[in-house]
Amino acid sequence: MTITVTESAERYLAELLEKQDVEGIAVRLFVTQPGTAYAETCLAYCRPDEVNPEDEILDFELLRFYLERNSLPYLEEAYIDFATDRMGGQLTIKAPNAKVPKVSPDSPMDEQINYILYSEINPGLASHGGDVKLVELIEEEAGAIAILRFGGGCQGCSAVDMTLKDGVEKTLIERVPGLVGVRDATDHSVRENAYFK
Repeated sequence: MTITVTESAERYLAELLEKQDVEGIAVRLFVTQPGTAYAETCLAYCRPDEVNPEDEILDFELLRFYLERNSLPYLEEAYIDFATDRMGGQLTIKAPNAKVPKVSPDSPMDEQINYILYSEINPGLASHGGDVKLVELIEEEAGAIAILRFGGGCQGCSAVDMTLKDGVEKTLIERVPGLVGVRDATDHSVRENAYFK
């Protein structure tokens, strides 16, 4: 687990903990709605009676972090810094994998697919106000089929078949071993916000 906490951030957080005047108080680091576009990385006080036995512990010289187990893959490469300014200072938390955890070739297939959708395919679809999500994986004799749902400007778009076959399916099959196809679960009869009608 690589989480970087700068010296200034460690000092700042240790001072905040001291002000709480609670023996053994620490910091909890977690991600709300991990793996989604709404993911947020959060810090909170963690009193001794709030420690979860499944938490991972990260000790620094001046303080202790409790990392929520479900958040661990999303906290990989997180960076916490404190920069002083005229107003006092600013605590910054950057977690590049909060929305989608970093994946490797041996990560589960759904995580590999979600990573490619969020990091590569959705940024392109966003220019048309659209996005695509993985609904489920279905195992068939030849291999796995990804069931996808388009949203935003992609729902009801007349070019969605081309986007699905030439863009999304081609990319996913090339990059995810064992995936043999994709299917669209979107109701394209709803056309109000479609990019192309």
